[in-house]
Amino acid sequence: MSTTPAAETSSPAMPAAPLPSVSVVVPVFGSGANLRELVSRVRAALSPLVCELELILVNDGSGRGSWQLIEALARGEPQVRGLDLMHNYGQHNALLAGITRARNSIIVTMDDDLQHPPEELPKLLAAIAAGNDVAYGKPQRREHSPWRNLASRLTKRAMRVALGAEMAERSSAFRMFRAELKEGFAGFRDPQVSIDVLLSWSADRVACVAVDHHPRRQGRSGYDLGKLLTITLGMLTGYSALPLRLASGLGLLSAALGLGLLLWLLPSLLLPDGPAPGLTLIAALIALFAGLQLLAIGVVGEYLARMHFRTLGKPAFVIRTDTATKPPQETQQA
Repeated sequence: MSTTPAAETSSPAMPAAPLPSVSVVVPVFGSGANLRELVSRVRAALSPLVCELELILVNDGSGRGSWQLIEALARGEPQVRGLDLMHNYGQHNALLAGITRARNSIIVTMDDDLQHPPEELPKLLAAIAAGNDVAYGKPQRREHSPWRNLASRLTKRAMRVALGAEMAERSSAFRMFRAELKEGFAGFRDPQVSIDVLLSWSADRVACVAVDHHPRRQGRSGYDLGKLLTITLGMLTGYSALPLRLASGLGLLSAALGLGLLLWLLPSLLLPDGPAPGLTLIAALIALFAGLQLLAIGVVGEYLARMHFRTLGKPAFVIRTDTATKPPQETQQA
C-alpha cells in the first residue's frame, strides 16, 4: 500500500515589528559649533532604525549666535525643530521644554557637546525594544576632572534618596524613554526640575547600557562643584523628607543630651555648698542647643521657601520662539 506524503504546511511569517518614531531633545548652551555635526550623526545613527525622527534643539540662553544656527538648521533640515527660551533656565528645565513638545513615541535626551556619541543610540533603542520603559547610557569611563567626579558622586548620593538606589545608580544624562511616561508628570509645577525624578514616578522597567563617553571638544561644563552641590541640596529638599527627618533626629539628640547633662549636674546643684556650673559649660550648652535649633529652622525654611515659590507660579521655562509654529510667547507655569 502506497502512502502519499502529507502536504507540507508552512506557518505564515510573523510580521516585523513596526519601526518606532523617535524625538531627540538636546539642550543647547555653549556648544553651538557642534550642532551641525550632532544633527548629521544622529540622523545617520537613527534614520535606518526609525519610521520618523525629529531633533528638538532647545536654546537655553546660549546667545543669538546659537539660535541663528538652530534656525538655519530648522530651515534646511525638516527633521530639526528649534525652541528658543527667554533666558537660561538650566539643563533640566530646557529638557522639560523639549520633552513636553516631543511628538514621537520614544524620546531621547543627550548633551550638545558630543560627549554622548550618537552612534551609541541604537544600543538604547534595542533596550527599549526589549520591553524597558527607560534606558540609560552609562559611560564606561567618564572624561571629567577629579573634582567634577567627586561632585557627581555626591549628587548620586542625593539621587539615591530621591529616586531609590537602583534608579540612581543607573541614571545618566544620556537617556531614552517611552513618551507615555510624560503622562506621569503632566501636572508637574515646580521651577526646580529633575528629569530623572520625574521619570522615576512612572517608570517600572529601567535598563542600564554601557556606552562610550568622549571628552568635551570645546568650552567647559557649567556643572562645577558649587553648582552640583546646589543641585544636591535642591534634590534633597525638593523630592525627599530626609532633611526634615535629620532635623527631627538632631532635635531629639539635643534634648537627650540636655537631659543627660541636667541629671549629671543635679546632685551637685542640690548640695548646699556644691560647686556652681562654670560659665564655659553654660556657654557651650547654649551654643549647642541654639545651633541645633537654627539648623532645624533652616531646614524647615528650605521647604517653606519651595512652597512659597510654587504659589508664586514661577515658570519652569518660557519659550520665546518655536520654529515649528512660531506662536506668541508660551509659558509652562510652575
